[in-house]
Amino acid sequence: MAIMWEQIGAALCLVLVIEGLLPFLFPARWRTLAESLRTVDDKTIRFVGFASMMLGASLLYLVKSS
Repeated sequence: MAIMWEQIGAALCLVLVIEGLLPFLFPARWRTLAESLRTVDDKTIRFVGFASMMLGASLLYLVKSS
């Protein structure tokens, strides 16, 4: 059980590192992107979030099964 929590913690840390790359490398472009998201409707944002989760889960399954 402790190994599972260690892996979840490591995964969350990697998410933070990946999420921080764009604002660190391209702050002006990231700000423009964040500002443009205000005009996108909730349905589209939810769809993109769902698609991202499904892609991540599918890739994780492929990585773990090989």
